[in-house]
Amino acid sequence: MKFLLVALNAKYIHSNPALYSIRAYAGEELQEHVEIAEYTINHSFTEILADIYKRKPDVIGFSCYIWNINMILELVQELPKLLPDVPIWLGGPEVSFDAPKLLKKYPMVQGIMIGEGEQTFRELLAWYVERDSENSIVRVRKCLGDAEQTVSRAQESCGVPERAASDEAKRTVIAKLSDIPGLCLPDGYTVPRELTDMNTLPFLYEDLEQFQNRIIYYESSRGCPFRCSYCLSSIDKKVRLRDISIVKRELQFFLDNKVKQVKFVDRTFNCNHEHAIRIWQYILEHDNGVTNFHFEISADILKEEELELLGKMRPGLVQLEIGVQSANPKTLEAIHRTMHLEKLEQIVARMNAGKNVHQHLDLIAGLPYEDYESFGKSFDRVYAMKPEQLQLGFLKVLKGSEMCERAQEYGIHYLDKPPYEVLFTNWLTFSDVLKLKRIEEMVELYYNSNQFVHTLQFLVQAFPSPFAMYEALADFYEKKDYFVNSPSRSYRYQVLLHFACEQDGTWEAAYKELLTYDMYLRENLKSRPDFAHDLQEHKEFNRAFYKLEEEERKFLPNYVNYDSRQLARMTHMEAFYYPVWEMLDREMTEMSTTPQYVLFDYQERNPLTGNARTVFVK
Repeated sequence: MKFLLVALNAKYIHSNPALYSIRAYAGEELQEHVEIAEYTINHSFTEILADIYKRKPDVIGFSCYIWNINMILELVQELPKLLPDVPIWLGGPEVSFDAPKLLKKYPMVQGIMIGEGEQTFRELLAWYVERDSENSIVRVRKCLGDAEQTVSRAQESCGVPERAASDEAKRTVIAKLSDIPGLCLPDGYTVPRELTDMNTLPFLYEDLEQFQNRIIYYESSRGCPFRCSYCLSSIDKKVRLRDISIVKRELQFFLDNKVKQVKFVDRTFNCNHEHAIRIWQYILEHDNGVTNFHFEISADILKEEELELLGKMRPGLVQLEIGVQSANPKTLEAIHRTMHLEKLEQIVARMNAGKNVHQHLDLIAGLPYEDYESFGKSFDRVYAMKPEQLQLGFLKVLKGSEMCERAQEYGIHYLDKPPYEVLFTNWLTFSDVLKLKRIEEMVELYYNSNQFVHTLQFLVQAFPSPFAMYEALADFYEKKDYFVNSPSRSYRYQVLLHFACEQDGTWEAAYKELLTYDMYLRENLKSRPDFAHDLQEHKEFNRAFYKLEEEERKFLPNYVNYDSRQLARMTHMEAFYYPVWEMLDREMTEMSTTPQYVLFDYQERNPLTGNARTVFVK
C-alpha cells in the first residue's frame, strides 16, 4: 500500500516540513508505506498530474496553503479521471476552517485532516495499511461499485439523485474512520484532536541529501501568546516548547554538517525568554563559522541579557525578522498588536550599531484605520530604523482569523480566492492599493536588493520623506513603462541615474560616482557602465599599485600566489572625486580635484550585505 503525500511549494528552494514531520511521526513500521512528492507551483499542471499517475498511489494526501490551494483543487478534480479508485485527502491551514463546505463542493475528496496532523495521519495511515493487508480496500471499492450500480437501477423507480445515493454508499465506508480524532468527513467532524507534545516529534533531517540546496526549516515551539487579529497563530495561544536538550542535540547536527541556513518557524521565537537565551547561547558557543540561523521575533520584548548575547554573535550568524506591521497606534490597538515603538526603535538602533545582525522589518498595508497617508508615515518611521530589508506586505484575510470575522465591520474587501488579499478598505481605496503595490516593487528592487545603498542615502535627501522618494520612483517607472518592460539588473543603475538627474540634476556628477561605487561593491564588472569615469588617466597608478602589491602584499594579504596581472583581474581599483562612502551631509560634500583611490576586494565580503571589502589607497 502506498500513501502519496503531495506538496506544491512556492519555490524550489523551499521544502514542506509538515509532510516530512507526519511521515516521520508515523514510525518505522508504517513509513515504508509513505512516499513524498514535492513540486512547485511553477511546474506544469500536466507534468504534476502525469508524475502522480506514474507513482501509482493507493491513497493521495495534499498539503494545502494559500499559495497552492488553487492548483491542488484543480488536481483534485482531474485525478479521479486517471485514478478513479484512489481516495484523496486534504490537510493544512487552508482547508482546516471551512472543511464541510469543501467536502460538499468536492465530493471526490474522502476527508480532511484538521489542525496538527502528526497523530491523525499515523492513525489514518494505519487504518489503510490494516485494510490493505486484509485486501479489504478491494472489497470496499467493489462495494462502492455495486452500490453505484444499484443506485443507477433505482433512479427511475424512486427518483433518488445519483450523486446523493453515491454519497450514501461512501458514508457506509467512511463510518469506519469516525473513530479517528481530528478528521472532517462528509458526515461531519470526528472528535477534536488534542495538541501535540513537542517532545514526541521525530527529527526530520537525519538524511540531508534530500534537502540539498533547500532551506532547512526547524521548530522549537508551537503556538503564540499574542492574539494579532490577522494571524492564524492567535487561535492557538498555548505555547509548547521542545525540550532544550533535544533542541541542542538537533542544532549540533546542523552545525556538524555545516548546513548553510536553518530557519526557525516558531511564530514568536522569544516569547519565552529562557528558551530563547539558552538556544542563542548554544549557537554562540558552538558557532561553526558557516551556519546562519533565522528567527522571527518580537524585538520590543527583548531583555538586556538577550541583547548582550546578540551583540556577541559573529556577523551573519543570526538574522532577525521583526513584524512591525504599522506605526499607527489606533491600528495597532485594533489588531491587538501590543508594541512599544520607541523601545523597538532603540533596540533596532542598538543592533544596527553592532553591525553583526541582519534585521528584516515588516509592514502590512490594508489594516484597520491605516489610510494612504498613515501608511506613508509608518513607512518613514520603519525606514528610519535602517533595516537590511523592509518588507511591504498586503493584508491577507485568512479564514479562521478574527480579521475575517470583522472584515465587514472594517469595510475590508478582499479577493474571494487565495491569497485573499485586500482590495480596499474604509480607509484605503483600490487606487491607493495599486500605488502601494508599485511602491512595494521599487522598495524590493532598489532597497532590499542592497545594490544601491550609498546612492539611495544621498538621493533621499532630495525628497521630503523616504516614502515620497519611492512614490516618485514608482511614478517614474510607470511613465517610462518599466513596470511592463522591466529593466535588467545592470540597467537599473542607469534607470536610477536618469531618475536622480530628473529630480536632483545639480548633483549629476556625484550620482554617477555613487552608482559606480555601489556597482563595484556588488561585483567585479566585466564591462564598465557608460556613466563611469574613463580609467585611462589612472592606468599608470593602477599598474604601479599592483606591481608593488605583488611584492609587499600590504593590502591583499590573502592573495599570496598571484602576480600583479592576476591581482588586477581578481580585484578592482577605482578613482573617485567625491567621498561617496560617507556622503551624508550635502552641505559638507564637495568635489575634489585630487582622486581618492578605492580597492575592491571580492574574496572578503560583508556577511550582512554581500558587499566587497573596500580599502582606501593613498
